[in-house]
Amino acid sequence: MSKKVQYELEYPVRCSPSILYEFLSTPAGLQEWFADKVDYRDSVFSFSWNGSTEEAEVLEQEEDEFIRLHWKHAPKEEFFEFRIQISEVTNETILIVRDFAEKKEIADQSQLWDYQVKDLFHRIGN
Repeated sequence: MSKKVQYELEYPVRCSPSILYEFLSTPAGLQEWFADKVDYRDSVFSFSWNGSTEEAEVLEQEEDEFIRLHWKHAPKEEFFEFRIQISEVTNETILIVRDFAEKKEIADQSQLWDYQVKDLFHRIGN
């Protein structure tokens, strides 16, 4: 089994960091674009898609800045993260997605994130 590597994707967003953070860190927000059903209890999100459920533990979060999660089935050093930054040049809100994948799967995983984030932007009205 080859080792997964971290990769990063950036998406400019036309909304305030606080609105974006709600979509990235709350069950109601995540259910709008990330999964069919989302529950949250004791720092663990349960994400359901087509009848299967995956759990992710919140490792760290800072309101309006980022949330880092760890899939319970993944190796402990792997995580996925939603980070919000403001461009110093354009003053634009930028969503940064950090995740892990095998090198040969990064393009496919990036495409999946592109699809998911496109749905997020649709919900936000971007």
